[in-house]
Amino acid sequence: MHPVPSTVDRLLKPLHRWIWSDPGRRARKLLRFAETEADGGRDLARAAELTRDPVLRRLYFRHAGDEQRHADLFARRGRELLATQTARRAFEANWLAPGERGLDDLRVEDEADETLLAFLHLSEQAAAGRFAAYAEVLDADPQTRALFARILEDEAFHMTYTRKQLARLSPRKQGLRLWQARGARIWSAYLRLASAVAGMLGRLLLLLQYFLLLPPFALLAKRSARSEPVGFAPARRPVPMKSQY
Repeated sequence: MHPVPSTVDRLLKPLHRWIWSDPGRRARKLLRFAETEADGGRDLARAAELTRDPVLRRLYFRHAGDEQRHADLFARRGRELLATQTARRAFEANWLAPGERGLDDLRVEDEADETLLAFLHLSEQAAAGRFAAYAEVLDADPQTRALFARILEDEAFHMTYTRKQLARLSPRKQGLRLWQARGARIWSAYLRLASAVAGMLGRLLLLLQYFLLLPPFALLAKRSARSEPVGFAPARRPVPMKSQY
């Protein structure tokens, strides 16, 4: 099973090309991908410890090793790119060009093997499509492009083994698990999008307050300052120190 970009990622190809064109942003994205992959590897190692299926245990451990290796590769390439860049910030667009989500939306201890498999299959399928799309727009960076191509080989295996393990279920149960996992991923994507939009709206409101509300207050303060006498204010008349009685 060779990973290919989804229809949405193909439509967003010009946007992906712009996002990955900045070397500094590219480096920070790779470092963020490394954190996600390492976290997914820990979750898979925990899933391997909890499952009672010996086949799944072996596959989960192999998958966890792959995720940790991907984290090392992403981190190494990210540091290489970052070392050649000056300290300059750019729009990250993390929600427009995400990496692999793994099991970050699930509590491994609370889910059955079938749920984990369904969620993993959809996550690996989506991540492989995105990585394939990113590789297609990295003509100016052949090293990073080759890195994605190398990782895609493992992603193809992950997609295959999760699909085969899901096939062990009855068609009805398999469809139910995939439907549940797809719903959970859609809800998580909505929450991430809502958080990003809320952050953008918050920054916009702060800018509006700065440029629309602050100038009138500054003008009033200057006007008030002009009416104040120059120098120290005269001392008050002394009050007689007599008792009120």
